[in-house]
Amino acid sequence: PRPGAPQPAESDLYVLNNHLRFRIKYHPASSGDLSFSDDEVSEKSSYIVGFEVIPFSIKHTYYGKFNESAIPYPKLSTCTQPPDGRFEKHQPQVIDPTEGGEVIFTYDVEWVESDVKWASRWDVYLQLTDDRIHWFSIVNSLVILVFLTGIVGLIMTRILRKDFARYNEAAMSAEEREEIARDMREETGWKLVYGDVFRPPPFPRVLAVYAGTGMQLFVMSFFTLLFATLGFLSPANRGALLSSVLLFFVLMGAPAGYSAARLSKLMREENHYKTTMMTATLFPGACFVMFFLVNLVAWFQQSSTAVPFGTLVVLCLLWFGVSLPLVFFGAYMGYKKDTIEVPCKTSPIPRQIPPQPWYLGMVVALPVGGLLPFGAVFVEMFFIISSIWQHRFYYMFGFLALVFLILVITAAEMTIVLCYLHLCAEEYRWWWRSFFTGGATAGYIFLYGSYHFLARAHPSVQLDILSTSVYFGYLLIFSYAIFVLMGYVGFISSFMFIKKIYSCIKID
Repeated sequence: PRPGAPQPAESDLYVLNNHLRFRIKYHPASSGDLSFSDDEVSEKSSYIVGFEVIPFSIKHTYYGKFNESAIPYPKLSTCTQPPDGRFEKHQPQVIDPTEGGEVIFTYDVEWVESDVKWASRWDVYLQLTDDRIHWFSIVNSLVILVFLTGIVGLIMTRILRKDFARYNEAAMSAEEREEIARDMREETGWKLVYGDVFRPPPFPRVLAVYAGTGMQLFVMSFFTLLFATLGFLSPANRGALLSSVLLFFVLMGAPAGYSAARLSKLMREENHYKTTMMTATLFPGACFVMFFLVNLVAWFQQSSTAVPFGTLVVLCLLWFGVSLPLVFFGAYMGYKKDTIEVPCKTSPIPRQIPPQPWYLGMVVALPVGGLLPFGAVFVEMFFIISSIWQHRFYYMFGFLALVFLILVITAAEMTIVLCYLHLCAEEYRWWWRSFFTGGATAGYIFLYGSYHFLARAHPSVQLDILSTSVYFGYLLIFSYAIFVLMGYVGFISSFMFIKKIYSCIKID
């Protein structure tokens, strides 16, 4: 049992830890420490670099009658007086739950000089985490990744092999030609829709906007994890991770505008200004509204967690003063580029879509598309949610970067596989399907976060409107960002896959 927990005895007696020793570790200050100026450091200064709390169970005895209001307190015969301040050999404090008893709670303080320097004081927390569960999660994710990579490789190999067979048909035997012809008859579905596969989808402007925002979130995540892995986001600097996320998101407005402009030009959108403005305001605006509503609840509850009004003004200034101009600059550069070339021309009349198998419907395909990517990250999700809401430390950014890479590749390959199955069934409306398939992982993340709250939060917290609104408000913002990010990953991977396979066939 953990220290301090009741320990049952043979006769239903309990041993209570009623004495705490605070062992405070300090390191002598030196003028060479960059954390403080020379004016703040003197020869007798020291830095507190750590502490330990050691519990004891002591049956205290004292002289005379114990008076709680007496100053000083009655002398305890089990403790010596300063400067030693230590207790003598003692018996444990045993409590009978049926009869009760008298318990005196005490503490002592012990100062110990430590070799740990001020800059290294957080290392003890970084060494406490057992990394075996992280490695187990990564190995599990790699198995899923290898499986999907094999499927995508098999699809690409079959497609390219048949394409090369057309050029080498003269060198084949009659039997080989018959086998190739039979295989090609089995896979004519995706080749029949070449005149519709690049037909613009419904709501093309919205898709271009979300794809641009997904590009912005992807680059932001890359740089944030890169700087965190390299050690620039120190735990000693509180709020460094959140500040870096906001900073990189604001600065990555140019890639968002550029991507949205190129895609909207491909989908023949005429109103460039509206597309650019929506790219700069749609996602940040939705997040700001959700954040403001959560903060409004905190204001009404007069909670200290409420963000000051001045901070909201600063966020708006960063949004409209930095991010918005960068989005317009990126869009200007994107619209100056030529339209993205595609291997097939769109036919004037849409092709009729045959009835689809039940397992290719949106109700089945979307949950399947998000399940495997979520399976690659759900272990890290537990540690991330625990570090945010249960005041635990999470600074294993190397594992997080590796898991993020596995998540991106798994979502891309899963979307490609489902996209190929839809094309084989002559379903050419892949644009929004690929985006929703990639973003389906966010639904699992939101459900897992909800389960974590209901399973681990205290009942009093679950009934508290402030705690519930803060938790689910921030969880909704996080899930929304994951939806847009992974939706972009699924969409762009499917787009590149379709360009590749249709560029490898001859169009009569």
